[in-house]
Amino acid sequence: MALPRMQAALALNSIHGRSLLPYSVENLQENPLEQLFIGGRWMAALDGRSLPVINPADGQAFDQIARGAAAEVDMAVKAARSALDGAWGKLTATERGRLLIKLGNSVLDHHAELAALEARDTGKPMTTARNDITVLARYFEFYGSAADKLHGEVIPFLNGHHAVLMREPLGVTGHIIPWNYPAQMLGRTIAPALAAGNAVVLKPAEDTSLSALRVAELATEVGFPDGSINVVTGLGEEAGAALAGHPGIDFISFTGSNEVGTLVQQAAARNAVKCVLELGGKSPQILFEDADIERAVPIIVRAIVQNAGQTCTAGSRLLVQHSIYDRVVEQVAAAYAKVRVGTPAMDLDCGPVMNPAQQARVNRYIAAAKAAGIPLLAEGHIAEGVSPTGHWVTPTFFGPVPRDAQLACEEVFGPVLAAFPFKDEADAIALANGTPYGLLAAVWTENGSRQTRVAKAVKAGQLFINCYGAGGGVELPFGGTKRSGHGREKGFLALEEMSTTKTVIQYHG
Repeated sequence: MALPRMQAALALNSIHGRSLLPYSVENLQENPLEQLFIGGRWMAALDGRSLPVINPADGQAFDQIARGAAAEVDMAVKAARSALDGAWGKLTATERGRLLIKLGNSVLDHHAELAALEARDTGKPMTTARNDITVLARYFEFYGSAADKLHGEVIPFLNGHHAVLMREPLGVTGHIIPWNYPAQMLGRTIAPALAAGNAVVLKPAEDTSLSALRVAELATEVGFPDGSINVVTGLGEEAGAALAGHPGIDFISFTGSNEVGTLVQQAAARNAVKCVLELGGKSPQILFEDADIERAVPIIVRAIVQNAGQTCTAGSRLLVQHSIYDRVVEQVAAAYAKVRVGTPAMDLDCGPVMNPAQQARVNRYIAAAKAAGIPLLAEGHIAEGVSPTGHWVTPTFFGPVPRDAQLACEEVFGPVLAAFPFKDEADAIALANGTPYGLLAAVWTENGSRQTRVAKAVKAGQLFINCYGAGGGVELPFGGTKRSGHGREKGFLALEEMSTTKTVIQYHG
C-alpha cells in the first residue's frame, strides 16, 4: 500500500511552505515501514498477516504494518542477545554515546519528514508533531551525552580489601509504548536503555508504529550494530504479551492503562523481571486565591486540550479556592470556548482522538456527566470542512463536579476538564489526593511557604509550581505513585533504572 502513503505525504507537503514529502516515489514503492525490523533486517510477519494503519482525521486506512506475534518477538529477543554478545556489547560507553548523538542529529535532519509521518499517523496538529520530533531528538542527544557518565563507586571497607560497585547493563530490555506520543515515547524509553548498554526490543502501539520503524531505519544508517534495536509491530495481546512474558527479557518498560499494566507486571514477575510502569493519571491544577489567574488560565486550558487530552499528565482536574472560583471558571470557560479542533494541516489547538474506541469512551463520559446534571460551563468546537468519519470529540468543561462523580475519579483521556471548589489548604490537599492516581500536579500560589507545604503533601511523582509541563522536561525524572505506576523515566534516574550493579570485593593483603 505504498501509493496511499505517497498521497498522504503530498497532501501535507506545502504546510508552512516547507516540503514534508517523506520519500521519493521510488522509495515509497519499496518502503520497508510495512515490515518488522529484527536483527538489522526488514521482514514480513512469518504468517504474512498485517494490520491497517488508520488516519484518525478521516477514519480511513492509508497503509499497513506487519502483524508480528510470539514467534517474531522470540526472533527479536535472540537478535538482541546476539548483539550484546557481539558488536553492540563490545562498544565502549563513549562509542554508544556517539551513536546516540548521531541518531539525534539524523532525526533533526529528517525533521520535516518525521513530523509529517507522525501527524498523519496520529492526527496531531503539525505544530504538535514538529515539537514531538524535536523532543525525540533531544532524548538521543541527552542520553548520548550521558552514556559515559554512568559511574560506579569505590566503597570504604576492611583493611586489605578493595570494594567497588560496578554499573552494568541489564541485558535485553523490552519496551511497550502507547499511541498518544509515539515519537516522544520511543526516545524516552529506548535512548536511556541504549545509553546504559542494553539491546532493545520495541513493541510500538498498533495504532502508531510508523515513526518507530522509520527511526530504526535511521539508526541503521548512522551505524547502530544489527540487533541493538529491534521493532516488532503487532497487537498488544499478541506481540505485547509475548514480549512481557518472554524468558529472555531482562527488563520491561510499559506505558498504558492500569489494566494492561497489571497484566504486564504479572507476566514479567513469572521470570523475576523488573518493570517500570507508567499507568496514567488524574492530575490536579490547584489554584489558591493569591494565584496569578491571568498567567494560569491559558496554561490550564492548554494542559487539558493538548493532544486532544490524550496525555497521561493532562491537567484534567481544576481545583479552585472558593473565594475566586466564579472568577476563575468564567475566564477558563471563555478561553475553552475558543478551542478549535481540526486536521493536522489546519494546525489548530488539537486534533481528533486516536481511534473509534477512544472516541466512544470520551463521549460516554461527556454524556454521563450531562445526564447526571453536572453543569456544562463551555465547549470548544470542531472546525468546518473536516471529514465526518474522523474521530472527533468536542472539548468540554464541567463544573462544579461532585467529588464522588465518575468524572472526578476516573481518567477520561480526552479533552474534558472538571472544576472543583475547595475551602482551604487542607481541603485542597485532600481533594488533590482523592483519586487512585498520583502522577503529576500543579500548585498556583505566590505564598512560598504554602508552595512548599502543598508540594510535600500532594501525592505525585512530579509537581509544578506556577507552571505546568515545562517543555517536555527530558532532564526531569518522571513517574508516578499509587496506581500511576512505579519506577522513573527521564533524567539520570532512567539510566539507573535501566542498569544494574555488581559489587566486587578483592582481597589484596
